[in-house]
Amino acid sequence: MSGFVSFVSSGPGDPELLTLKAVDRLQNADAILYDDLASGPILAHARDGADLIGVGKRAGRVSPKQHHVSRLLVDHARSGQKVVRLKSGDAGLFGRLEEEVVALREAGIDFEIIPGVTTPCAAAAIAGIPLTRRLTSRRVQFITGSDVTGGLPEDLNWGALADPGATTAVFMGRRTFSELAQRLIAEGLPPDTPALIAESLSRPEQRLTLGTVATLATDLKEATGGAPTLILIGPLAELRAGGLP
Repeated sequence: MSGFVSFVSSGPGDPELLTLKAVDRLQNADAILYDDLASGPILAHARDGADLIGVGKRAGRVSPKQHHVSRLLVDHARSGQKVVRLKSGDAGLFGRLEEEVVALREAGIDFEIIPGVTTPCAAAAIAGIPLTRRLTSRRVQFITGSDVTGGLPEDLNWGALADPGATTAVFMGRRTFSELAQRLIAEGLPPDTPALIAESLSRPEQRLTLGTVATLATDLKEATGGAPTLILIGPLAELRAGGLP
């Protein structure tokens, strides 16, 4: 007997940004394995009696190993359950989706992937700005600011990232952004390139800060705390006059 796994993307955390398909899978799941950033009010859609299992990973905290999370998915599905693997943002972006999909395929378990609102799209929308701009930003690039050790990845395409005509979204870059900014400036990115820091996006403690690559690198270097953070870099200068929500 084999069940079925739905990878459900929860978006940035606001339950109103869930897709109808995501809500349906949550309401009909026998077990929900959820990330820290995909919990809270989103889990209110779970039916009574569903198993709710926290498997989130957060920097600097004791977290389940990836092989353990994959094993849980396989074991629950093999018992015939409808399983939801609830991931923050979009499951396909820096969410360790590949490892879990491989485990299910090797076990012969069927699955689906339900897309969601990406964190960069949500950050731009909340800030009231576009991710692209006609003539000045025709390309958007998503990168991670943290490798498996927690440090800044060394194999990034620095030339592409220093392109002043692109919008760059940096995931998991809170701790490494000061170093990243230094590298980008050394590669030719103007220090006054606009940058936006979005912390705890779509949550009550949400905070948006608009500055430049240079000023925000200094701010983050001196900042304390571990709020989930996304950083946008790009040609946003003309949008400063309108302020931020």
